[in-house]
Amino acid sequence: MTDHIRIETADRLTTVSFNRPEKKNAITQDMYQAMADAVNDYASDDGVRALMFTGIGDCFTSGNDLQDFAAGPRGDGMPPVVQFLHAIKDCPKPLIAAVNGPAIGVGLTLTLHCDLVYCATSATFAAPFVKLGLVPEAASSMLLPAIIGMAAANDVFMTGRTLTSEESLRMGLVSRVFEDDMFAAETQALAQLIANAAPNAMRHSKALVRTQNEAITECMNVEGEIFAAQLKSSEFGESVAAMMAKRPAVYP
Repeated sequence: MTDHIRIETADRLTTVSFNRPEKKNAITQDMYQAMADAVNDYASDDGVRALMFTGIGDCFTSGNDLQDFAAGPRGDGMPPVVQFLHAIKDCPKPLIAAVNGPAIGVGLTLTLHCDLVYCATSATFAAPFVKLGLVPEAASSMLLPAIIGMAAANDVFMTGRTLTSEESLRMGLVSRVFEDDMFAAETQALAQLIANAAPNAMRHSKALVRTQNEAITECMNVEGEIFAAQLKSSEFGESVAAMMAKRPAVYP
């Protein structure tokens, strides 16, 4: 277990918080493992009826910790990030994202697997994979176009640009936007409402809306193969080196 993920359960609601504010809540493999375990525990616990992701500090998450990922997987078996992505994909109960600040990379794509996405006015969303020599993951190449349209999704993926909370709401990427000073109270109240609702009706409602799990799994697997290959590529190496040196990347 890692202290960088805070897990709290009360009144049938589990809150999973990114707790690494000094690193803008960048996610390590240990953090992914803790979150995968938390989601799987939630899925099998009839006493808990809603799970909410949020961030501690002024950032939701800046995405993957690149140095941690560049070090490669630890041990054998399914990597923690893959365990987590499958956990949120397969979870039969409500998942809520309370996006309190920037949601970058997987910070955006994990919200695509959540049933409700709330954000603060100051929240922003970006998927700068191409800027890092990488590709979309978490089945986002399928899910994001389905939500905001192909042209808009290409604009997000290919330019890596940042979406404001207002633009995200207009596109349908988020469910509601709240003023920063009211965000915590409003999202807590809504998450509690979901946790107190009829559990079987909630499960069935989710299943009726999410009907493409097999296709999502296939998309996630294809993306994962390409993503893993790009992590070993010269493009990724140059992208990270350029970012660290604060210079433009140069690709042959």
